[in-house]
Amino acid sequence: MLSAHQLTKHVSSPEGQLTILDRVDLEIRPGESVAVVGVSGAGKSTLLGLLAGLDVPSSGNVKLENQDLSLLDEDGRAALRADHVGFVFQSFHLIPSLTALENVMLPLELSNHPDPAGAARETLDKVGLTDRVAHYPRQLSGGEKQRVAIARAFVVRPKIMFADESTGNLDHRTGETIIELLFRLNRESDTTLLLVTHDLSLAQLCDRILHMDAGRITREETPQR
Repeated sequence: MLSAHQLTKHVSSPEGQLTILDRVDLEIRPGESVAVVGVSGAGKSTLLGLLAGLDVPSSGNVKLENQDLSLLDEDGRAALRADHVGFVFQSFHLIPSLTALENVMLPLELSNHPDPAGAARETLDKVGLTDRVAHYPRQLSGGEKQRVAIARAFVVRPKIMFADESTGNLDHRTGETIIELLFRLNRESDTTLLLVTHDLSLAQLCDRILHMDAGRITREETPQR
């Protein structure tokens, strides 16, 4: 499903070149749920961005659905993401001028889905927002905004879901509800899940935990349930 080989990312700074990722190797199997944990600055979000093809590495390569991302241009990577990938971020990334329904419809319209409104309504119903379809993001609570973001991510039936600190802006109780929803939809859709989190209790819900420090995966853990 997803693999990385010797994945490295350098960036320039006033102090010189910094290594954000250092020769990372990993493999994610279809249907698996994997958490990436570590302190701030460990390279977690950079890794996720490279695996999703949102950024390009300084060296090494990523294969998603047997396609080497380094052989694709920006448009090619975007097309691959549109076909196979869903995203849930900490800051929701909803379009303020669109209703909840229109936000969820957007990726379907971009892919020429035959019934974007119907599919979007069905998915919003699954996340418990049947009565919020006509509301704009400013009219929604933080938890409701994240539900819309999750609906938008799952409506395209992605093969792999990337979640980056998806409960970071939410209170504890709302965050727990969102996590339950994310894992339920993941199971129902048989989607591969890769999430970045500071929350070790959340990571324990996954099949595997990858610990990162200073740009490297330092150890792997299988949670005991």
